[in-house]
Amino acid sequence: MVRRLRTIGAMTSLERCVGHLCNLIAHQTVNPGGDEVGLCNQLASQLRDLGADDVAVRTVERENSSAGAYVYARFGTPTLLLNVHLDTVPANSGWKRDPFVAEVTEDRVYGLGSCDIKGAIAAILTALDGASAKNLGILFSGDEENGSRCVPHFLKNHDTSSIKRAVVCEPTARCAGLQHRGVLAYRARYVGRGGHSSKADHMEKPIVELSKLALRLDAIAREDLHKGPEGMQGLCMNVAKLTGGVAYNVVPDLGELSFSLRPAPGFDLAGFEARLETARVESHPKITIEQITDHHPFACGDEAGIRDLVGAHTEQFVGLDFWTEAALLQAAGIDAVVIGPGDISQAHTADEFVLLADLQWALDLFSGIILNHAA
Repeated sequence: MVRRLRTIGAMTSLERCVGHLCNLIAHQTVNPGGDEVGLCNQLASQLRDLGADDVAVRTVERENSSAGAYVYARFGTPTLLLNVHLDTVPANSGWKRDPFVAEVTEDRVYGLGSCDIKGAIAAILTALDGASAKNLGILFSGDEENGSRCVPHFLKNHDTSSIKRAVVCEPTARCAGLQHRGVLAYRARYVGRGGHSSKADHMEKPIVELSKLALRLDAIAREDLHKGPEGMQGLCMNVAKLTGGVAYNVVPDLGELSFSLRPAPGFDLAGFEARLETARVESHPKITIEQITDHHPFACGDEAGIRDLVGAHTEQFVGLDFWTEAALLQAAGIDAVVIGPGDISQAHTADEFVLLADLQWALDLFSGIILNHAA
């Protein structure tokens, strides 16, 4: 059963929040290819109407020349930043609904980005309505799902010296993330000569040599399965893709192997890369390896201050298995926490949804943060 919203004058704060979320879902910000600039311009207008002292929209060019974007609003001189990414992944297969048309039922809102993480944007907009925000920054940023270029651009091009803490929104099932894993991704290549398979016994074999490396990577992962901080043991090693060749009777001239791992805070990167080099040489010295993603782990630097900030709205402070842009803010000297409505198990799925109860919780969270910060 689809739940209909009442007229504006009679709306509760939750219904206003749902209305914002419906509009956000309708604005397609699939990454790559979505209209981040258009949504940022719309949000900029709303933030000005909500009393921001200054609002700036910036575009950020991606590798494929498409435009990412973010909008930054300042209420006074910000000492606290609320950050939510506004882009989404492409709609997964299996949707039974139009992913860009929100469906509101008795207990949830369906739609692409409802959980990850446009519900937090809607809650912040609703919490700001009628509030006297002070010394607060609002950053709605794109390009989180496919490159993370917007937050570094923001940190480089805006004065953030007054910002001491940040709330980074991701679907955390109402928990507060004080640390999380990083993401390291690599591409290994073997370049041979290739040729007719009747000569295969005496030719270089890129796929075979890279397969040896894949097995050694798996062995490293098994060796480290029980190593690491409590709740974050193991490397999450993912040997993801092995490509090369054009036909069964053609020896390939090139093979490529993609793999990644998710290191926990305190990870010994130098030690791992020494082991990786040994695995490369033992597999075949002609293999080359390049790093294609370097997202550092995150660990909050001011746990006591963060607990004071959000502790009234959560009972659990946890480590997270997924990477977030809190790591970028923390590296810039801004103590961060990761928290938001929705559950990560719903993110990136078909028929993605967020519970209305989670939206109400997010309203309480952001209303409390804004009110206490302005006191």
